[in-house]
Amino acid sequence: MAHPLPPGLTPPESAFLCEMEQVTVVPRQRLEGLELLGRQRRANIIPPPWLSTASLDSILKFETSSPSFSPPPPLPLSSSTSPTVPISPPFLESATADALPDCLPYHWLEVGEMILDAASDDIAEPDTVRRLMRDLREVRMAKMRAGGAVLEGGGQVKMNGVGGMEVAEGRAFIVGVVDGLRKIGASKEQVRREKDAEEKENRMGDIDDDEDEMGL
Repeated sequence: MAHPLPPGLTPPESAFLCEMEQVTVVPRQRLEGLELLGRQRRANIIPPPWLSTASLDSILKFETSSPSFSPPPPLPLSSSTSPTVPISPPFLESATADALPDCLPYHWLEVGEMILDAASDDIAEPDTVRRLMRDLREVRMAKMRAGGAVLEGGGQVKMNGVGGMEVAEGRAFIVGVVDGLRKIGASKEQVRREKDAEEKENRMGDIDDDEDEMGL
């Protein structure tokens, strides 16, 4: 019997969608077609400004000094071809050379790992960039786990700025917390109903006793 798929995207699915992200490429030679893979060294990939040691270090300092996630880049209101239709990842310029330097886009983790894997020579200090990305990932996942603890305590948590891979990886944990809260809420509701029914029954019993005393 086939098991139902879990809700939402899995990490591999999130990484697959990230492959549609736009990047800035400078060909090294004239090409007949669209054969410009960084692995073939036929082109140079210009990394987005946020994929640098200075930008990642600045974002990491924000993440370690604030309980909230670093703000994501603002979304454009509409596309140039369809002014009334808003656009969203992966159809943005958040992984191109025109991206903002101080904001992590939705697919920051997937894009960073893919560029480091395929074109690390095009990135200044790639080893440091890898380390900063790893540190960012750990800090932000710790915030997600802390947010789950807040939810368990009945509080509210803002998840603005959480990336696609982070959502996919943390979904099982967050869903578990939400399911636990739902069960607790259902249990409390059942207890309340039973208490109301008991109080109602007691009130009816008191009325019957009063009527017996009055000889009715």
